[in-house]
Amino acid sequence: MNEIVYRNARMVLAEEVHHGDLLVRDGQIAEIGEPGTGRVGIDLEGDYLLPGLVELHTDHLESHYAPRPGVRWNPPVAVQAHDGQIAASGITTVLDALRVGADEDMRVDASETRALADAIEECQARDRLRAEHFIHLRCEVSASDVMEGFSLFDDDSRLRLVSLMDHTPGQRQFTSFDAYRLYYQGKTGMPDAEFNAFVERRVAEAGRWAPGHRKALSEACRARGIVLASHDDATEEHVAEAVEQGVHLAEFPTTMAAARASHQAGMHVLMGAPNVVRGGSHSGNVAAAELAQAGVLDVLSSDYVPFSLLQATFVLAEAPHGMGLPAAVAMVTTKPADAVGLTDRGALEPGRRADLVQVRLDEGVPVVRSVWRQARRVA
Repeated sequence: MNEIVYRNARMVLAEEVHHGDLLVRDGQIAEIGEPGTGRVGIDLEGDYLLPGLVELHTDHLESHYAPRPGVRWNPPVAVQAHDGQIAASGITTVLDALRVGADEDMRVDASETRALADAIEECQARDRLRAEHFIHLRCEVSASDVMEGFSLFDDDSRLRLVSLMDHTPGQRQFTSFDAYRLYYQGKTGMPDAEFNAFVERRVAEAGRWAPGHRKALSEACRARGIVLASHDDATEEHVAEAVEQGVHLAEFPTTMAAARASHQAGMHVLMGAPNVVRGGSHSGNVAAAELAQAGVLDVLSSDYVPFSLLQATFVLAEAPHGMGLPAAVAMVTTKPADAVGLTDRGALEPGRRADLVQVRLDEGVPVVRSVWRQARRVA
């Protein structure tokens, strides 16, 4: 029997911040006690002790594999580089978001996506990784080849979440063509005539492929017990469609109406932590903090900046949002873990995994001092 005591910690529990000691036995939380029990252990010097953060949607891995146009990195090494940044940000469980369904925004193709998933499996099996990694497959339903990409994951036990994405211009993330034009032409430098032809083609492809692919993917996920997520819902009609398809997680709703409808339908509503840190959406959509204040935000995701997950937690906890630390921490620990069925982690409770993060605040900025996964120090 292996026991460790984490002493003199401000433990963020479900309802309060409790100053005391945490006893871990064989990688699981065994007891939450009062301070000064006399036990020898690790002195956390009065720092916060949080459950290990649980990340459901990070696009960060692909940027390590394809850091520049035309550059490809060794997949296992890219996974390890990504994993190091994830763990140093306090994340002990991560669903790496990998995309299938080809369009002009694809950073990597489906075969490369499969190679990255294989690299995750290899690195996990060889004990090279600090966090525990699963897979979130982002499926572009308007792409003709999305089902071919999805089929590459037929036997992948690490696939825990599938999101139904549709980035067709003029709806969902970019309901305004003007906003889409500003974003996409600014990124690609397309002249007007080429851009207009591109938009016309994308809209036609969505009409041809998206409805059938939504149905096929939702049926496949239901049969395999994979949690299904919607993406960028903007209207109550989008939400009604998601309910019909068996969606349990509403990712990045773009309007208050869609977020409210999703929450009322019993879905977990997920928004990006960068949205909180920046004070709003980069696409001009609803602010995550606004959803939090309305009581319709359940889960935060780091999206494209891993450390934003912890930073946004402390932003929401304090004024002017004033959510309080226990409720804010639940959005990055208990609630995302429960949303994808990982109920063995995500809270400082007896019987849960000892995935722990020691955090100190320095002028309002959280500093990760130590990270443990199942009581094994990983950062």
